[in-house]
Amino acid sequence: MTLEICVDSVESAQAAVAGGATRLELCGNLIIGGTSPSPFCIEAVQRLGIPVRVLLRPRFGDFLYTPSEKEILLKEVEMCRSMGVDGVVIGALQADGTLDVPFLSTLVQAAGSLGKTLHRAYDVCADAQRGLETAIRLGFDTILTSGQAATAEEGMDTLALLNQRANNRITLLAGSGVSPDNIALIHRHTGINSFHMSGKHMVDSGMRYRREGVPMGLPFSSEYQHFYADETVVRKARRILDGEI
Repeated sequence: MTLEICVDSVESAQAAVAGGATRLELCGNLIIGGTSPSPFCIEAVQRLGIPVRVLLRPRFGDFLYTPSEKEILLKEVEMCRSMGVDGVVIGALQADGTLDVPFLSTLVQAAGSLGKTLHRAYDVCADAQRGLETAIRLGFDTILTSGQAATAEEGMDTLALLNQRANNRITLLAGSGVSPDNIALIHRHTGINSFHMSGKHMVDSGMRYRREGVPMGLPFSSEYQHFYADETVVRKARRILDGEI
């Protein structure tokens, strides 16, 4: 049973490793769904001695990328390959909602022997079954998916159908809203054996002086609250999986 923990800091990565994660997905800015992390953060997390797949996403928002954004993504894949990470987590769409096959083919080729996860761009593609077959044909080994629903629990019926359709040709990694409270349910309903979660909890800032009402970017998020993976939550999920559900 695979337990991948999504982290955006060295502190979260350390907690995930201590809790028994199988693998890390490393990103930046998890609060907005994740963007490409700093290469220096990648280096620091690699030193923890656990497989690391790096999420590459140039910005928040949709997955229809401009030429300059595509150039950046390609260079980031090449960078990750040179750094020897376990894999990359990538995705891109055309305006009609289909996977951007020409561009993704370029990224997959650039990744070489690295592991390749198709990220949740898949969950907003126009046709999940067609997208599954395209991902397999492109050479992805994993699809991170909630079954095209807001959470994996809500998407369980679709996940079950996709897992049956995949027939061991590609790994479905169930993610979004996965927790120790529902991981067994999702497994039983879908037959999926790989899970992705953040297990995060909020930590109050150490700042004593605080100027409120001056947001630095996201008006719904306080600059004085930080989110980190919770070792206890990760360990609970790991124990559930180790008990074979």
